[in-house]
Amino acid sequence: MTTTKAAQKRAQAKVEYNAFLAGCPSRQLLDRISDKWVVLILCALGGDHSSGPGDAAPAAAPKAMRYSELSRLLAGVSQKMLTQTLRSLEHDGLLTRTVAPTVPVTVTYELTELGLSLHDMTRGLRTWAQSHMAEVLAHREKHDAHPS
Repeated sequence: MTTTKAAQKRAQAKVEYNAFLAGCPSRQLLDRISDKWVVLILCALGGDHSSGPGDAAPAAAPKAMRYSELSRLLAGVSQKMLTQTLRSLEHDGLLTRTVAPTVPVTVTYELTELGLSLHDMTRGLRTWAQSHMAEVLAHREKHDAHPS
């Protein structure tokens, strides 16, 4: 019967999640997944790193990547930030970390099913940002020229 109660509590909690409420744990999740490094890591592991701005070609299949591959791909990310972000994504169940007993040790990261479902959304966000950047820059320039 404990299992039924636990399942009922989870179901009730799911209904009660409302990010507009200050104490809702989904706010913490939204804070995490809206981070630029999270979006870029999910896109990289999802196979989106080969497509450029406005590229309509389908993304490559998701694949496992080594830390060094991610570090090279994500220009500007510090070692500390990449490590923290990967750990938080693993903690949330969005990716798995696999350690192979080689010399030196090989560590790879790969999206979980949960991570893949979020990747579908982050791909759209990244594509939108790349496709509309020229418009945004034009609006910024216009706004800066005529401050209110």
